[in-house]
Amino acid sequence: MPDYRVTMTMGALRPGVSPADVLPAAKAAAGELTMVEAADVTIVAGSARIVIRFESDDSELATQIAEHVVATTRNSVEVPAFTVTERARGRWFRVR
Repeated sequence: MPDYRVTMTMGALRPGVSPADVLPAAKAAAGELTMVEAADVTIVAGSARIVIRFESDDSELATQIAEHVVATTRNSVEVPAFTVTERARGRWFRVR
């Protein structure tokens, strides 16, 4: 089954949300719909990003899963931008 990932740029936390709660909530949102392979927080060019890697049958379904993860994550933190990528031939290619 192909691997996909959703990468979300994080903005400000919503009032009352602990930073430690954001990644587990995003991972759980993906886990409601598919097998989650990895979840991580990274810093790129000074911006925090959440990366959730998951399995999906195709790009269309992967995009729907990613949109669900983003919508759930937006309950905890601002998400000004996100991308969906697919792993093929050892590289990540943008789907959305």
